[in-house]
Amino acid sequence: MMESVQLTLADAPYAAALRDSLERGGVRQVRCVDVPDPLQEGVIVVDSDGLDLLPVPLPNPERIVLITRNDPQHLSRAWNAGVRSVVFNQDPLGTAVLAIMAAELRVPRIDSRCPGASAGVSRLAAERGRRGG
Repeated sequence: MMESVQLTLADAPYAAALRDSLERGGVRQVRCVDVPDPLQEGVIVVDSDGLDLLPVPLPNPERIVLITRNDPQHLSRAWNAGVRSVVFNQDPLGTAVLAIMAAELRVPRIDSRCPGASAGVSRLAAERGRRGG
């Protein structure tokens, strides 16, 4: 399954370099968008202006990666919105790539190979609990 990443960054050269780095392995579909769509699956990478375009409260804030200046006001606003992945715009590009990879690991997955698998596990655990075993 191909990972999906939406980029909403005003710094076009940085966005292009990040997109190239993310696409290099061929396992991600990276789209540069003017407005991020939280209804789409995958990671959303935004700058401070892009963060303002997202609904509050953020749905699934664990999949948001903020790239911003080291400014207390920006950081406080991000923290209050639930964003936990922040990369400073002066950090090496590799730092942003690692933050995105970490966010991909936090995105909830639905296993299409085994529909209802998580429900089945929950039912099994409940049955065992009732039987005492």
